[in-house]
Amino acid sequence: MKKVRNLVSNLSKTLFNTTATRQMNESERFTFNPTLHWNPEVENYLVNAYGALHFARISKALTQPSCYSCIRVNTLKTTTDAVIEKLSTILQQTRVSNDVETLLSNNHLFKGNGQIGPISKCQLPGLDYVLFVRGSGPHAISYDFTQDRPLKEVLVSRKCAEAVLRGAQVFVPGVLACSAHVEEGDVVAVSVAVEQSISEGKWGTGITRGTVMQGLQTDPHYIERNGLYIGQGKTMLSRAGIFRAAHGIAVDMTDRVYRLPSFNDVLEGEIFLQNFPSIITAHALDPQQGERILDMCAAPGGKTTAIAILMKDKGEIVAADRSHNKVLDIQKLAVEMGVHCITTYKLDATKSVCPKGESIDTVAPCSDEDTCLNIQNLESESLKTKGSSTNVPDRLETQSNHAVCEQEKNGVYTSKAEQRKIDRKLKNGSGRKCLGDRVEKSKGFAPDSFDRVLLDAPCSALGLRPRLSSGEETVESMRKHATYQRRMFDQAVQLVRSGGVVVYSTCTINPGENEAVVRYALDTYKFLSLASQHPKIGGPGLVGRCVSSDGYAEEWLRPGEEELVQRFDPSSSLDTIGFFIAKFNVGPKYS
Repeated sequence: MKKVRNLVSNLSKTLFNTTATRQMNESERFTFNPTLHWNPEVENYLVNAYGALHFARISKALTQPSCYSCIRVNTLKTTTDAVIEKLSTILQQTRVSNDVETLLSNNHLFKGNGQIGPISKCQLPGLDYVLFVRGSGPHAISYDFTQDRPLKEVLVSRKCAEAVLRGAQVFVPGVLACSAHVEEGDVVAVSVAVEQSISEGKWGTGITRGTVMQGLQTDPHYIERNGLYIGQGKTMLSRAGIFRAAHGIAVDMTDRVYRLPSFNDVLEGEIFLQNFPSIITAHALDPQQGERILDMCAAPGGKTTAIAILMKDKGEIVAADRSHNKVLDIQKLAVEMGVHCITTYKLDATKSVCPKGESIDTVAPCSDEDTCLNIQNLESESLKTKGSSTNVPDRLETQSNHAVCEQEKNGVYTSKAEQRKIDRKLKNGSGRKCLGDRVEKSKGFAPDSFDRVLLDAPCSALGLRPRLSSGEETVESMRKHATYQRRMFDQAVQLVRSGGVVVYSTCTINPGENEAVVRYALDTYKFLSLASQHPKIGGPGLVGRCVSSDGYAEEWLRPGEEELVQRFDPSSSLDTIGFFIAKFNVGPKYS
């Protein structure tokens, strides 16, 4: 009998411990505690650069959003105090203002007077037009789950989740999978599908859009969602509606791990939501009224318009980008901000200097390659019209001759190839109309034709937050970024005049794209020198060199140079994205 009692007692303890362990595991599962996975070679490289403990802190910080939103006030249209008053009214009407916590007491950006509720003026000299709106997090979310009643869930893509962590809603295109029997108005837990390594060098989620989530341990993606729950919300559509609709809100987030105010479509033209280091980059350039400035990779125009406002819209800013649609984005933002000193061009930054012997004039095509009729269709249309009663060739010849006469009158020579292009346009009409405004395509600019040049270079973007995956970036791809950046820098140096300034910036933590590019610039162009930056907020750069296992060597900064650059560490008390800024003075180039 005693043995039976002991057996029952032990069995009860085992069952109790099993249940308790399962409940504990479930409690840990429904949290947000992501681990950033890196390519092993990249991780080894960055650990060598920063040290294991420091890199671990950086990796953790990258998975979290900054606990504040940074807003740049357009002082050409309004005042900082007027914007504070308007934003305070907006925040009082949202849930965010009731959840604000003072989490950044060690951050000197917030110290001093000027705080009005969750809104603070930047306390650094000359930056009182910059506002910080504080949020809070991370918060523990109560999902009220039970073992016998699985949660209704919605699984979203990584990019969707990163936007939600910054304050956005869950929009239809971002939903990957959903529990069965989800109806409009249901409360659902929202988790994220993060890419996993599926083969050598390839990453993916392995989830087909529309997959039914079971919420049970038999679900093949059950374990992958552990620690990746970003909050809960109310569905705005049924399951069927979510996967049939092309756009719209799928889930209205009612309880978030990070509570940050959303400023989408708020006070358009009066404010611009921008990362703080990007604002500092415009100040580092130190633009002066009346100068001619080039922003080489300008889209979407945040830094371009920041420079224009610092110049009080007096001078000339040339904003270039290789993408037709991105140039349209710059134009749209300039109009929205009421800035008139910006001229935009479509131009590849690696071809910014006009080749010798070519005109530096610009041409204005109707649109980019994707929106023009192709030649084959044009020629087939020509064949169809030859038998027509309308004498199209005669009409064309008359119009063409008239065009040639007009060009000869203006002293412009038109090649035969260019004339054939004109003939085809006259014959076939304008084709499909362009969306938005026209975009001028530049052939490049004359050397020494700018007072200051900003090269905010395309990069690996390993400093952006929140970031839930970094596995796709390889050592080889990071080296290719650096090679591309050096090519663009070569162009920037040719375009700036002697006595001018070049500012180089990136949003990555990769020293090969930061300090190594600075080393290349200083060693290649002896007339360049690092200049002090104002304001100086970021930390020092990295000194030394790195030799990889394959023998590839990188030279970084030398002692004494580290304090002349700004490196923004995402794990520091500033709580910014990872960012890098270097400023160069240009000495006599031809002495």
